[in-house]
Amino acid sequence: MLEPKASHAYWPDALDKASDATSGLKTWSWALERMENSHNYWIATSRPDGRPHLMLVWGIWWQDAFWFSTGPRTRKAKNLANNPRCVVATEKADEAVILEGTVQEITDRVVWKQLVAVYNRKYGGDVGPLLESSGGSVFRVNPETVFGQDEHAENFTEAVTRWTFTQP
Repeated sequence: MLEPKASHAYWPDALDKASDATSGLKTWSWALERMENSHNYWIATSRPDGRPHLMLVWGIWWQDAFWFSTGPRTRKAKNLANNPRCVVATEKADEAVILEGTVQEITDRVVWKQLVAVYNRKYGGDVGPLLESSGGSVFRVNPETVFGQDEHAENFTEAVTRWTFTQP
């Protein structure tokens, strides 16, 4: 499991200065719980002309990354083919987890079968036939920076957490 480094987010309008202290920070397990349990996720990509595109997807947190599938002719798939950087966020804004990362398209059908089993446990049904029949694309979003914001924290501004990853 990747262990990201936690720090306070750079927030000059709310915090007087960047702090190296870890007091008030959310734990990585807090972020993982929200990434694993969110039903819907927002994914932001960039169109070739630079305009943003935001869409909902279903997905899973698996093998230290966020995974989702989409049809290869969708706007998000086309955008990711042009620019593999994206942002993924959980559905609950009051306990938000926002992941910035780079996608990797997965074409290995053995991995697809493993992914479908995890997906089916989370959402029910069987997404395998839909994925195959649509000529679907499977993407793994490798996290680079993740932010956590918890409105319910005792001190909201100090609890806003940034996790950074060193990829192997």
